[in-house]
Amino acid sequence: MPQGPASMAQAELISRVEAVLRQRVAAGQELLLGLSGGVDSVVLLDLLARLRGSLGFRLSALHVNHRINPAAGQWAAFCERLCRARDVPLEQVAVEVRRRPGESLEAAAREARYRAFRGRRADFVVLAHHLDDQAETLLLQLLRGAGLKGMSAMPEAGAPAPGAPPEAPRPALLRPLLEVPRATLEAYARENGLSWVEDVSNLDLAFDRNYLRHRVFPILEKRFPAYRKTFHRASRHLAEAAQLLDQLARMDAAHAVAGGRLDVDALRALGAARAKNLLRCYLEGRGLLMPSARRLDEVLRQLEDARPDARVRIALGEYEMCRFKGQAYLQRKAAPPADGLCRPWQGEEALELPGLGGILRFEAVTGAGISLESLAGGPVTVRSRRGGERMRPDCKRPERTLKNLFQEAELPPWRRQALPLLFCAERLVCAPGIGVDCAYQAAPGEPGLVVVWRELEGP
Repeated sequence: MPQGPASMAQAELISRVEAVLRQRVAAGQELLLGLSGGVDSVVLLDLLARLRGSLGFRLSALHVNHRINPAAGQWAAFCERLCRARDVPLEQVAVEVRRRPGESLEAAAREARYRAFRGRRADFVVLAHHLDDQAETLLLQLLRGAGLKGMSAMPEAGAPAPGAPPEAPRPALLRPLLEVPRATLEAYARENGLSWVEDVSNLDLAFDRNYLRHRVFPILEKRFPAYRKTFHRASRHLAEAAQLLDQLARMDAAHAVAGGRLDVDALRALGAARAKNLLRCYLEGRGLLMPSARRLDEVLRQLEDARPDARVRIALGEYEMCRFKGQAYLQRKAAPPADGLCRPWQGEEALELPGLGGILRFEAVTGAGISLESLAGGPVTVRSRRGGERMRPDCKRPERTLKNLFQEAELPPWRRQALPLLFCAERLVCAPGIGVDCAYQAAPGEPGLVVVWRELEGP
C-alpha cells in the first residue's frame, strides 16, 4: 500500500534525524534534551527515544520551569509523565528570569534556559530549533539592526552552552531539526498521536516573534513559498562571513592583546572597522552581552581619544573597561573599597575580603617572602589603605611612601585603594605584588610566607 504524505514526511523526518545523529554522536555518548513540552520538543523526544537503541546513545531530558506562566506547574507534570512513559530520566529546574535594562522577556528567558544547561554532565544538549525558527530569528535580527553574527544561522552542532566556566563540564549544543519545517513536525505529532502543551502566549501579537509568525510570514509565503529555505541559506552565508571576521579578529589580537589587556596604540592603528571587530571578539570571548553599536563606538572613542592622563572607566553591564598607561583592562565592577577594614590573620591559608573584591592567600615557602619569625612581634592584621603608609621593600634604598611605590610599579589607580595591606602591630609589612618591608624579609633557608592577592577582575 503506498504511503500517504504524512507517512512519507514521517519516514523522511526519522531518516533526517538519524543521519544527523550518526554524523555527530558516538555510541555511548550522553544526550540531554531540552524539553519544554511544546510540540517541537515532544516530537524530538519521541524521535530520540526511538533511535537511542539502534544508535547506542544515552538519553535524558531537562525541563526548565521559568515560573512565568500560571500553567508552568502543569507543563512540568506533563513532561514528567511523557518521560516516564518512554523510560527517559527527567530533571526539572526552576530558574529566575532576570531582565537587563532594555532586554526583552523572551531574551531573558532564553538566557535563563542556557544558565540551566551550563555545566551539565552530558556530551550534547539537544534542542528542537527548526527551519521556521531560523527564518524568524533572521528577520527579527535584521529588524533590530544586528550585525553579521546576530543574523547568522544557528549551527546544527555548536559551541558549549554560552557562559559555562572553563572548569565545568561543557556540553555542546546539537540541533538535529534545523532543516525541518514546523509543519512537518506537527504532521509527525498528529500521525503518531502525540500530545503536547500549548503556550497561549505564543498567540500574543505583542511579542515580535509572534507577530512575524502569525501576520508577516503567511503573507510572505504566498509570494515566496520557499522563503524558509532561502532565509536559511542566507543565514549560512552570513555565518561564513562572521567566521572570517572572527579569524581576522584573532589575527589582530595576536598583536594587540597580551595578558588579557588591549594595547590602545595597536587598536588605534587598525582603523575603526577592524578595531570594532576586535573589540566585539574581545568582549564576546569574555562572555559579555554585546553592547549596542552606539555603545561600542563610544567605548572605542574613549579608549583612543581621551587624554593620556585621563582616568577612563566605561560601564559595560556588570563590568567596566578601564584604560591606564596605554592599556585597556576589562574588570568586574567592584563595590567601593571597605573603609577602615582591619581583620586579624591567625594562620589561615586564605582570607576572603568581599569588601575589597578578592581573596588574600598565604603560601608557605622557604627563603622568600615574609619571615614567619618576624611576625611574632605583634598581632598581624589585614587592613585597607588609609593614606600615608610607608615601606622599604628594597634594602638598598630608603623608605618610601606607598603612593610612590604604586606609581613605580604602574599599578592602575582603581586597584590601589582595593589592595589589602599586611601589618604587624602598626608596621606595614607587605603590600601584595609590591614587596615586603626590608625588616621582615625571610633570609635564605628561613621559613617564609608569600602573600598573594587575587582580585575578581574581568570574566
